Amino acid sequence: MAAETRTPPSAWIDAGLLALAAGGPGAVRVEALAKALGVTKGGFYGHFADRGALLDGMLATWERMSTELMFETVEREGGDARAKIRRAGLLAGDRVLPIDLAIRDWARRDSEVAERLRRVDNRRMDYLRSLMREIFTDEDEVEARCLLAFSLLIGKHFMAADHGGRSRDEVTELAGSLILGGVSGHDG
Repeated sequence: MAAETRTPPSAWIDAGLLALAAGGPGAVRVEALAKALGVTKGGFYGHFADRGALLDGMLATWERMSTELMFETVEREGGDARAKIRRAGLLAGDRVLPIDLAIRDWARRDSEVAERLRRVDNRRMDYLRSLMREIFTDEDEVEARCLLAFSLLIGKHFMAADHGGRSRDEVTELAGSLILGGVSGHDG
């Protein structure tokens, strides 16, 4: 007889993060996650006491993905500070941005989530500052450029504006280049 395979907690967390990104915290329902995973919800309770425990696990996973794992990936791949900042922005956009945006919305209504978001944002800003200081020496300039870079990453997803025949990606690349010290061949 074959041994029964249990759905690991990480599968529940991953499914929960996908549901969160798609529909916010209200979309994270044990029955819906079990259906998405093709399992019964009984296995859920072998790993989590309740839905709140799952949500805590999801937030901890998002926090780790958004900080330590991202920083480790950026550092492992090397390059100068500009390359690392660009890579961090790409990784954040590719890996965690949909979850990040859902958590930002959730944080507007939940003070505990808001506090965790503040902790994550502070860690991200500290990392970004450390890289910006390799390029710029004035602390006011470093702080302003960090705010602009972080705002660009998050805020561009809330804008519906056209860009005069340019794509959003083209304008984002241009803005990123300006934040990192200018763009040759463009009028200022």
